[in-house]
Amino acid sequence: MLINFSKMHGLGNDFAIFNNINNKIIFTKSIVRKLSNRNIGIGFDQLILVEESLNQKIDFFYKIFNSDGTEVFQCVNGVRCFGRFIYLKNISKKKDIFVMTKNQTIFLKNINKNIVSVKLSQPIFDPCKIPFLKEYSKNGYHVLINSKKIKYFIVSLGNPHCVIFVDNISLAEVDMIGSFLEKYFLFPMGVNVNFVEIVSRKEINVRTYERGVGETKSCGSGACASVVIGVKNNFLNKNVLVNLNGGNLNIFYEKKLKNILLSGNTAHVYDGKININNFL
Repeated sequence: MLINFSKMHGLGNDFAIFNNINNKIIFTKSIVRKLSNRNIGIGFDQLILVEESLNQKIDFFYKIFNSDGTEVFQCVNGVRCFGRFIYLKNISKKKDIFVMTKNQTIFLKNINKNIVSVKLSQPIFDPCKIPFLKEYSKNGYHVLINSKKIKYFIVSLGNPHCVIFVDNISLAEVDMIGSFLEKYFLFPMGVNVNFVEIVSRKEINVRTYERGVGETKSCGSGACASVVIGVKNNFLNKNVLVNLNGGNLNIFYEKKLKNILLSGNTAHVYDGKININNFL
C-alpha cells in the first residue's frame, strides 16, 4: 500500500508527516522505528500524524512519535511544521487553527507563511503532573553524575523537561548527562534535558537531548522550557532570543499571563510515497 508523506524540518529538527485522516493506518512502535531509520527508511527525529478531531472547536488532532517508536504528547517544532503542512496540502485554508494532542490544545497562527507562531498553554511545575517523583522545590534539584554535582530545574509543557544552566554551551556534556537523566528513576516517563547558556537577559544558547532521540538540531519545547525556567528564576526578561544549533526562535513568556508564544521558521523539504507494507 503506497501512502504519501512530506519531509519537513523546523530549524533542523526533522519530521515525516502523514495525513492519516482518511488512511486510518495504525503506526506501531516497530513501524515507526523502521521508518525512522536513515539507511532503510525515510529518516526523521519524529513522525507526525494529522488526524481528525471529534471536537467541533478543534480543527485537527496531532499525534507524535519519537524515532524509537514511543508516542509523546508535544513537539513545538513539529506542531509548527504540522500547521504549515495543513496549509500546503490544502487540508485547510485557515491561517489560524487549533490542534489538540492527548493532553493539551495548541493555537497556531500564520500557517500560510514559513514563519509559524505557536501559543502554548501554561507550563506545569507540579511534580505529580510532570511526572517527577519528588516534592516541588523552587530552588531546583541536584544529582550526582560521574562525581559531578549537577543542578537542574523541572517543568512540563505537555512533555517533561529538565533545564540545566551551564557556563559554556559548547563544553556541555550533552550526551553523557542527557542519557543519564533521560532514564533517571525520578522521571518515570523519561525527560528531555536542556542545557542553557545565558548570553544576556534577552538571549540564550540552548542544546537539547530529547528522550527517545538523543541530541537534536533544535527542540522548540526545550527552548520554551529554558525560557520559562529562566524567567521564573529572574535570570531572563520576558522576550528572549533562543539560539539553537539549527537556527533561532523568538519566545515570549509572561508569568502573570501564564502562556507562551513562540515564533520560528519551518521548511518543506520534499514529498514522497512509501510502501507501508514493507515496514509491517
